[in-house]
Amino acid sequence: MTSFKDTFESHSWDEVRESIYSKTKTDVEHALNASRRTLEDFKALVSPTAAAYLEPMAQLSQQLTQKRFGKIIQLYIPLYLSNECTNICTYCGFSLDNKVRRKTLTEAEILQEVAVIKSLGYEHVLLVTGEANQTVHVEYFKKVLKLIRPHFAQVSMEVQPLDTDEYAELIPLGLTSVLVYQETYHKEDYKKHHPKGKKSNFNYRLETPDRLGQGGIHKMGLGVLIGLEDWRTDSFFTALHLNYLEKTYWQTRYSLSFPRLRPFSGGLEPKVEMNDRELVQLICAYRLFNEEVEISLSTRESEKFRNHCVQLGITSISAGSKTNPGGYAVEQESLEQFEISDERSPETIAEMIRSKGYEPVWKDWDRVFS
Repeated sequence: MTSFKDTFESHSWDEVRESIYSKTKTDVEHALNASRRTLEDFKALVSPTAAAYLEPMAQLSQQLTQKRFGKIIQLYIPLYLSNECTNICTYCGFSLDNKVRRKTLTEAEILQEVAVIKSLGYEHVLLVTGEANQTVHVEYFKKVLKLIRPHFAQVSMEVQPLDTDEYAELIPLGLTSVLVYQETYHKEDYKKHHPKGKKSNFNYRLETPDRLGQGGIHKMGLGVLIGLEDWRTDSFFTALHLNYLEKTYWQTRYSLSFPRLRPFSGGLEPKVEMNDRELVQLICAYRLFNEEVEISLSTRESEKFRNHCVQLGITSISAGSKTNPGGYAVEQESLEQFEISDERSPETIAEMIRSKGYEPVWKDWDRVFS
């Protein structure tokens, strides 16, 4: 099978990091003025040197985003189906070693959650589970997709990585998009944070987007958990992965997310802190590198930050999110995966988007034409 693994292994983490940190003002200015930006340009745009160029980067990011996407922000909401998980992950509230009550929603409970989500106006839902193959497996996903597909214009999933044939079974049932985050591309640190469970297999996770592409998925989402490792280097490897995927599976659309490590009921402190200016720099760097990629911002981020970033390159945003199974209607006190920062209602977020001169959309309009 064609795989990103060979491309990944042809790059050294330490050499990439050194290259990023040695970029000069000349490199940054070259990247800003380029008509088509390369991976070397991306390194310059995420380098410490580029921090002084944030204003021109932001202006250019805004222009490029409006050129490709117009003044539209898509709204989506996560629906957590289960907090059962067989992995140990040092940063996650659902980790197997976190001794809490586990819950997987029944079909009746899912429909209760759906009713609340629909009442909020949503047409785009993201299904989320822990990784527990004995309970939240392909057959469970099939049942859920058949159950909720009539209610939504678009259904995305963020669940355990699956095999190509399993994705091919789910796509005809209405699965349009899959999010799979590598968490970190630093192989040694990945092992430290994933000591047990199927997720400990670095290469299987790394090759998941390839299996999605071969399965014919409409859209896939990439990203790392910012705080586990040096964010500039991890972001380069994400850009490298995106570059490879766009060339290999050119019919698929792509999105990026920037989850920063947030407090949860087990409490891992970030190894590397990323401040708000640095996250703006990263968002703008990705937009300058890739005009087509969709960029998403979750409720992990603060009200003030999300208000500011709507105009800088973001194309989709969550609102009113609950990160626990049953959080909307069934069992509002069950374990959260991480703490929410922006707790405003979807309508309040939509009004904020309008106040910035943008239009909130509740479904993926592109699907109407495909």
